[in-house]
Amino acid sequence: SAMAAEAICLTIISDGQRSGTVSAVNDQDSATMQFCANKLDKKDFFGKSDPFMVFYRSNEDGTFTICHKTEVVKNTLNPVWQSFTIAVRALCNGDFDRTIKIEVYDWDRDGSHDFIGEFTTSYRELARGQSQFNVYEVSVVTCTSLVDFSLSLLYPYFRTQINFTVAIDFTASNGNPSQSTSLHYMNPYQMNAYAMALKAVGEIIQDYDSDKMFPALGFGAKLPPDGRVSHEFPLNGDIENPYCNGIDGILEAYHESLKSVQLYGPTNFAPIVNHVASYAAAVQDGSQYFVLLIITDGVISDMAQTKEAIVNGAKLPMSIIIVGVGQAEFDAMVELDGDDIRVSSRGKLAERDIVQFVPFRDYMDRTGNHVLSMARLAKDVLAEIPDQLISYMKSRGVKPNPTPPAHTPPGHTHHTQI
Repeated sequence: SAMAAEAICLTIISDGQRSGTVSAVNDQDSATMQFCANKLDKKDFFGKSDPFMVFYRSNEDGTFTICHKTEVVKNTLNPVWQSFTIAVRALCNGDFDRTIKIEVYDWDRDGSHDFIGEFTTSYRELARGQSQFNVYEVSVVTCTSLVDFSLSLLYPYFRTQINFTVAIDFTASNGNPSQSTSLHYMNPYQMNAYAMALKAVGEIIQDYDSDKMFPALGFGAKLPPDGRVSHEFPLNGDIENPYCNGIDGILEAYHESLKSVQLYGPTNFAPIVNHVASYAAAVQDGSQYFVLLIITDGVISDMAQTKEAIVNGAKLPMSIIIVGVGQAEFDAMVELDGDDIRVSSRGKLAERDIVQFVPFRDYMDRTGNHVLSMARLAKDVLAEIPDQLISYMKSRGVKPNPTPPAHTPPGHTHHTQI
């Protein structure tokens, strides 16, 4: 149902001055542009909307990849967003006629941003600059044409806050970090396998976490000063506050940890699974859902205990994504994934499948330094979470919430802490 009243228009800026051309017509590398909108749909019960825009590049396989997000303009139906500069390659991969999709959302503090509408354009259209060609109607279309990953649709549906915890394997099987063969190799010039997997997968998941603050843990290392082995230590060294700010914060804490801890063993997954399960167990009303991302070389020492932890976790609002790095055989990880044979422990089957395993090497180019398709990686990493979330809600009789939740004053949201 298109709303003719809603319109977004493009103001093109070149060299910081308002002018009618996209700077990229002369310089094929980047485009600078600014958007404004009129009479957007009012989504907030009190006050006006807080709109922001999300830009998507279309991929060869018909999926879309996020390439830019604007800032949120508070309390207005006629926003003027700040100008921004983006690589033309990021917008359209060099194909000026390729579809660029732009979605407009009303920002909500709890992360359940409301979808206002969307429109499509192309780089060729945008390059015409400020003209009647660059005025777009924002239409609300059926949900199926949204990005093929449906977690963003579940958000407003269940009003669920999603909490991600990241856990990194610091065991000796990864190899000595001072040697180039190690998956944890401390190379000043290039990201190692763990950092690449963390960055690629982290950038995918962080868009679904409302505050972008992630508890980040390590397991299987000897910690200073006394060399005790820990299977759940905060990467930033702060047990009271294990949160890292965004993916960059996690990467920084990861690199600092590598300098201070000693890779050791055994490789126990159960403590970290049980750690997240203890938070999930505390909030089973559907308002929170916990996702544990484990990055590992796939060697595991406590298979029986981990299976038991997964069977127990399957009753709780949680999912586990295991990303395997390196060239090992990942048979144990495939078994935990449970797609072919549901995980069981002591004769008890897990009541739902909560584990998704992704071998990172399948998404890399031959050099092992670049992800070939972020879109495919995103799709596979997140593929099972929507169904896992819905299966939990159904099992607990949680109904989708068509009305906004009661306002909670800031400072009362629940966070995962160690």
